[in-house]
Amino acid sequence: MALQVTDANFDELVNSGKPMVLDFWAEWCGPCRMVGPIVDELATEYEGKVIIGKIDVDNNDDVVSQFGIRNIPTILFFKDGVVVDKQVGAAPKATFVAKIDALL
Repeated sequence: MALQVTDANFDELVNSGKPMVLDFWAEWCGPCRMVGPIVDELATEYEGKVIIGKIDVDNNDDVVSQFGIRNIPTILFFKDGVVVDKQVGAAPKATFVAKIDALL
């Protein structure tokens, strides 16, 4: 299961020293509901190697504004606290696996 990321815990998680994958989503977003189960699977598969989290765009304005998120789902890939890749819109699991493997 993906970690719940919020405005309050984002800085601590992104600067943990591990790569991080962050799914910007909302309850009402259809494509987000398609990507959600994939993100949860990846969280299990990469547990201990990569922080994989979800952030609700409706409740976390600071982080959403910080990265200029305008479309969801948007998945950002962080290494050393910096965005190194991004995926906007739904995509197959293989796309996410390739991007995560590039972080490691």
